[in-house]
Amino acid sequence: MSASRVIRARLVQMEVLPGRPADNAARMLEQVRAARTDRVELLVFPEMAIPGCLIGDEWEREAFLRECESCARALVAASDRMIVVFGSVAVDWAKRNEDGRVRKYNALFAAHDRRPVAPRGGPYPFVIKKTFHPNYRQFDDSRHFCDLRKLADELGTPTERLTRPIRIGRLSLGCLLCEDAWDSDYSISPLEILSRRGVDLFVNISSSPFTLNKNHKRNRLYAAHARRFGRPLLYVNHTGIQNNGKTVFTFDGASCIYDQRGRVVSAASPFSEAQLTLDLPIAPSARLGETARPVEDDIAEVYRAIEYGTRKFLHLCGIKRVTVGVSGGIDSAVVAAGYRRILSPDYLLLVNMPGPFTSPTTIRLARELAANLGCFYKELPIRESVRLTRRQINGRRIRASDRLPPQRLELSGFMTENVQARDRSSRVLAAIAAAFGGVFTCNANKSEATVGYTTLYGDLCGYLANIADLWKMEVYALGRHLNRAVYRRTIIPAGIFDLTPSAELSAAQNVDTGQGDPLFYPYHDRLFMSWVERWNRTTPEEILEWYAAGRLEKKLGYAGRIGKLFGTPDVFIADLERWWNRYQGMGLVKRIQAPPILAVKRRAFGFDHRESLMGARYTRRYLALKAKLLG
Repeated sequence: MSASRVIRARLVQMEVLPGRPADNAARMLEQVRAARTDRVELLVFPEMAIPGCLIGDEWEREAFLRECESCARALVAASDRMIVVFGSVAVDWAKRNEDGRVRKYNALFAAHDRRPVAPRGGPYPFVIKKTFHPNYRQFDDSRHFCDLRKLADELGTPTERLTRPIRIGRLSLGCLLCEDAWDSDYSISPLEILSRRGVDLFVNISSSPFTLNKNHKRNRLYAAHARRFGRPLLYVNHTGIQNNGKTVFTFDGASCIYDQRGRVVSAASPFSEAQLTLDLPIAPSARLGETARPVEDDIAEVYRAIEYGTRKFLHLCGIKRVTVGVSGGIDSAVVAAGYRRILSPDYLLLVNMPGPFTSPTTIRLARELAANLGCFYKELPIRESVRLTRRQINGRRIRASDRLPPQRLELSGFMTENVQARDRSSRVLAAIAAAFGGVFTCNANKSEATVGYTTLYGDLCGYLANIADLWKMEVYALGRHLNRAVYRRTIIPAGIFDLTPSAELSAAQNVDTGQGDPLFYPYHDRLFMSWVERWNRTTPEEILEWYAAGRLEKKLGYAGRIGKLFGTPDVFIADLERWWNRYQGMGLVKRIQAPPILAVKRRAFGFDHRESLMGARYTRRYLALKAKLLG
């Protein structure tokens, strides 16, 4: 180590490939060699950089654990003349977790001069974290890992006694993993404990998925930590995508270095691999230079996450060609325009499937969209196939034993709507995507997914729902952003923004006469958002209480007037119960069978929004409020 109080540190914002420890370790070793050439003294990799984090129950395979251990030993052996910090799984083969399987820790490894370095007096040659295991949203760490608090209880010692810095020569590192720095909701603060024991700088290694505005919150929190303790804080996160089967998460990196005054003095660009290298003064009074000013995310960051995640998911699945069913509406237009930024025009096919109630307006808009994108386009009407299905079913008699009277089958108008939706997806899109040599997309948005305003095996089909974490009005905002800032010309026709949202499956959904979906999206988006995305999610009880008190607009953040939408309490309550029943009923049935969703915000459907099919429920207080309002 240098005798000076300046440390050349490098944070490696790398793409972590889940479940591929050998590949990740090979790339990390390349970074070690490059850092040595650049005379880096402290090299820091992200949390779980060797195995990845969202890998399901792969943690139960002992061969996988042994390979992770082998890769970690290789990193330690490469730490010649520098400090190397990285995250991986650590295994105690002599102990068992509470599930009876071998003991595993989410661990931070530090190595110097080819040897592991651990906190003094600790039971293992690595930092045992997490002190806090996140068990919210997509996280389920306690299923596989033993945390520091459990170990301390097992050893009969306070957790604080096991929370110590790593000392290498004159340098004292306060090492933390991800959640340990988000300590405001926990009973102890690992940073405070480490600070009392004397640290020169904090190192936080993370595996933190992108969520809208999370980095803004993290910057506030981490800057406050650095100011409070008067020490620099190094934060490194990785890039790439990982998934838990039903939900696909992007990792944006956004690694940064905070000085002892809490200023962000160096930050990596999100959604790209990068290295942050800084000659870091250790003295408390040191000034590190200009300050970066992080801002809140907007629709541009949402698009960046969607484009990045979609591109990576295509690569992960080995998909080269994509078919998009385009209706002439905003959802399919945004999806198609997004894929055109990823694929060359000869690898993208747009298909319009006019049905008995499709208007000339939407057909024209679909054609115009395809022409603007310059990709393949085909119109395949479904009128004849819908008629064929009706002829095959209507009037058919079914019989059982002599004890049961025969019955006559008949498709109602509503059933025929679903026949059209299934004909488009399960039959036409599936077949033409196969013939084109690829897959077809699911164009559902979050508003539709919440209440099941979509058809099973119809428009809910597809290989990935990449805009299904966006509410309807956010889809419009994304469409305007694509025209204004991404393409910088009108790709999505103006008429699509002016069109009444409609499935065009019946005469009552005629867009040319202003008829369409039974949702008023500016209001219903805000209502559904309160059910799904709020940290303390609402139920009809809170909604009805706020409605009765005249506070619902403010509570939901709705800019309009509820009274103009629903003239009387009985109309308001009927609408509320209609959608709540669907959200907890058939909407949930459909979500369980939906394609994977690309998460960009809090509470994406899938594993991020865990649900149990129990049917719609109402509290007794809600029923009392309802009776009072209607009485």
